[in-house]
Amino acid sequence: MADRKAVLVGGGITGVLTARELALAGWDVTVLEAEHVGAGSSSRTAAGIRQQFSTPGTVRGMRYSVGFYKDFARETEDGQSPIVQNGYLFLYDDPKQWAGAQRRVEMQHGAGLVEVEALEGDALFDRFPWVGRDAVIGGTHCPTDGFLHPHLVYNEGARRVRELGGRVLQNAPVTGAVTEGGRLVGVKTPKGVFEADLFFDCTNAWTRRLSRVLGCEELPVDPLKRYLWFLQREGAMTAAELQAMPLTICPSGLYCRPENRETLQMGKKHDTPPQVDFTYDDQDLIEPEFSHKGGLDGVPFELWMELAEVLPPIADFGGIQATTCGYYGTTPDHNPFLGYDRALGGLVHLVGFSGHGAMLGPFTALVAKSLAEAGQDVPSVVIDGFDVDVTCFRIGREYDHSEQMVI
Repeated sequence: MADRKAVLVGGGITGVLTARELALAGWDVTVLEAEHVGAGSSSRTAAGIRQQFSTPGTVRGMRYSVGFYKDFARETEDGQSPIVQNGYLFLYDDPKQWAGAQRRVEMQHGAGLVEVEALEGDALFDRFPWVGRDAVIGGTHCPTDGFLHPHLVYNEGARRVRELGGRVLQNAPVTGAVTEGGRLVGVKTPKGVFEADLFFDCTNAWTRRLSRVLGCEELPVDPLKRYLWFLQREGAMTAAELQAMPLTICPSGLYCRPENRETLQMGKKHDTPPQVDFTYDDQDLIEPEFSHKGGLDGVPFELWMELAEVLPPIADFGGIQATTCGYYGTTPDHNPFLGYDRALGGLVHLVGFSGHGAMLGPFTALVAKSLAEAGQDVPSVVIDGFDVDVTCFRIGREYDHSEQMVI
């Protein structure tokens, strides 16, 4: 039924993939992007994608996302795949945390992720000889995890929406709301008023500001600045070894992955206050202490040395050549909000991904379609014949299960 209209606010990965899913289900869709497609966090993400999560439902949801991205090559204009399956390697140096990781692997096997392994001793170091033998006691590895080319996802996703008859409008910020009887029926933009049966907030780190414009519930999503640094390969590690390296997470949460054959990407979360009123330009504003140009006492050089303690060949790399940054839209329990607004009818929030928006994109779109078809919050979605519980993403939940595997 093409007479059902949906407006999606935000032209990042969440917005365009949800619009695509709704268009395939027969909805007339319009995406409204304040700047240009991918202008927000989607173009600044480390873009990791993993199935090694700490609840069975999220494991199944991420298995769906990996399968989606593998198949998405059939929808891109030149057949290029957006996913690189180099794997994820979580490393541990604490016996208690290592025991917990081994239990998670058993749970993940039960959720269908049969290829994930718990490795220790020679099994670990023979497989990954660049890991320091004195630095860790074990690791979990899933070869079907990896990372994405996010520009392919949002650009090809937007192209696919248009191909399906939808509209993707850029430079169209939402400036006001039209409501009737406590329900959102239209949004105002410089390009006109857009009416619909259902509206989706896909703004993530911008959601508090959109909520103020719409007069709806303001969710606890804090925009937190996050940095990435890029190291030039030199020394004993070959270009082929770097290119094949899995996304590797050290015991401290410091992580790295290959950007290409000659460049290693590195990142780590840090304590920082929320920046609720940040601008688009602020996304790329690098604080001096986090710049690779800040000298040997700066944060990136300290992290480089920390990384080299766990992965010794990295010590011989040629230097840090670039710094980039952006914002995580972070919730109290690091799980997103996927559900209907409790104060304003006709509005669904898909926000608060805490750095996982790119990898969760296909799963989020699937949940969003279920919400749209039901007209209310749903307890589960069906994936591969299993009912996957989505109540941990509902608005108004108790924050009693924080996602433990956050980087």
